[in-house]
Parts: sequence; C-alpha cells; structure tokens
Amino acid sequence: MATGVREGQGRTQIASPKPKTSPVLPRSAPKGAASKARAIGKLAAARNTNISTGPALGIALGVIASAVLLVAVTGDRPQKMGQAVHQQMIDQTAVWGFKVQNIQVVGASAPSQQDILRASNLRPGLPILGIDLAAVRTSVEQVGWVSQVKVVRLLPDTVVVSVVERPRLAVWQHQGVNRVIDAQGRVIVEANAAGFGGLPLVVGDGADLAAPSLVPLILSRPRLAGRLEAMVRVDGRRWDLKLKDGSLIQLPAAGEAEALAQLDRLDKSSRLLDLGLARLDLRDPTMLVVRPRYDGGNKIAPAGT
Repeated sequence: MATGVREGQGRTQIASPKPKTSPVLPRSAPKGAASKARAIGKLAAARNTNISTGPALGIALGVIASAVLLVAVTGDRPQKMGQAVHQQMIDQTAVWGFKVQNIQVVGASAPSQQDILRASNLRPGLPILGIDLAAVRTSVEQVGWVSQVKVVRLLPDTVVVSVVERPRLAVWQHQGVNRVIDAQGRVIVEANAAGFGGLPLVVGDGADLAAPSLVPLILSRPRLAGRLEAMVRVDGRRWDLKLKDGSLIQLPAAGEAEALAQLDRLDKSSRLLDLGLARLDLRDPTMLVVRPRYDGGNKIAPAGT
C-alpha cells in the first residue's frame, strides 16, 4: 500500500498506512467461532517463527504459568524472579540427566581424598549445571593438604577436582604434640602425624619455621640422614642433631650450610660419622670441638682438621 505525503505548515507529514483488519465475524456468530479465529491467528504466528505449533503452544503456556506463579510468590521483584526462573531451569536439566554421577579427585594422596571431597560439598544427584565451580575451588583451597585446585565440569554427569598438594617436609614435635608441616613450615591440620613416620622429626619451639632451611640440607646427605633420629631446636640458638647411636652434632641456628659442609669434609677424610662420638660441636666455624664417647674431656682442633 502506498503512503501519501502532504505538506502542511512548513512540516512534512507522513500519512500512516492503514492498519490491517482482521476478518469481521457476523454478530450472530457464536463466541466459539471468535475464539477459533484468534487461535488460528496465534498458530499462524507460531509458524512464522519456524517453531512447530505444538511445542510453541507448550512453551507459551509454561512461561505464562511460571510468570504468574513467580509474580504471586515474589511480589513482582525482578531479582527474585530471575533467581527462581534460573533455579527452575537448572532443576529441569537435572530431570533430563544433567546431574552429578561421578566425582573424580585427581592428584590427591590417599590420606587427603576424604578431606577434599568433604570440603567440595559435591555429592551424586546434584544438578551439574547448578554447581558453582569457583565456590568449590575456594572451599577446597582451604584444606591444609592442598596448594592448588582446578575444578572442571564434564557434561553430562562428571565433576573433576584436580589438586596439587603441599609437599610434606617433616613431623614437628612441640609440647608433646606431633604435627605434619609442609615445605614452608606450615602445619597441615588434617594430617595425622602417626601416618608419616618416614618424615624427619624436628623438635622444639620455632623448629617448624626453621626446619625448611635445615631439613633439605640433611636429606641431601644420605650418610647423615640415615643415622638421624631427630633435629632439636634449642632456644633459637642452635640445632642439636641426635643420631640413632646416641651421638650429638651441634650446629648454629644460622649458617647451617657452612657447618654441614665442614662436616662433609671431616667425614670424607676420617669417616667421622662412623666413630660414634659423644658430641661434635660445629657452631664455631674457626674450631671443632669433639667429645669421644668414652672420654670425659673435650678435644679442640682447628676447623678443617
């Protein structure tokens, strides 16, 4: 239909096209006929959207029913309505099979598995699309065993929690209580020290924080590590290395690397660790103090002899 253009009072006016008119039913037509005509119009509109009429009608009725219910429940508050619609959609996906059936924990040791699963709050049957992966990651990061976490959703039914654990460094004995510590000296709260008898034992106040600088030096020396019973921190001033044969090696609280290097030289030249000395004092880098096991007196020699 052409649109006419006319001039009036200096302004161009565009005549609006005449609206399309619906077929007029006779006044005598029954009300059912009018309803039928409206229904035909709606179905035609559905066909124009490339959606089959059956699903289109079902979707429309479902949306209308949900909207009416949500308005009644929420008082027409948009935020709550959006949340409710979202939850309704998530619940429906679970009905279609998108729900948790498998939970895989990757990279975790046997002792940490249950602590990680418990922290994740994951369980079979949860709608998998409703899981907040960031929240799961944050929760698992609070577990003492864990250093890094990655959470992956594998549709339709699997969630993978991949972790990197904090390396266990030693067992720290303090005030009669044994705790497992990591490579930074932090306590792994969930770890039962009784299950880590293979770790070195460090003892005393402050030994937990000082251990990361000493323990790797000891473990890198198999002849010394194999004889070691405990590393005792004494008043923050020195380390007493207690050997299984009853010998005692004293190191400074700082400069452990230099003292142990001196011990290496002595052991290489005279197999010092095999002598069963009562005490070997390496705290002074300029001299060596030795106490034989069956001699009450100390023998002092220049360092390096």
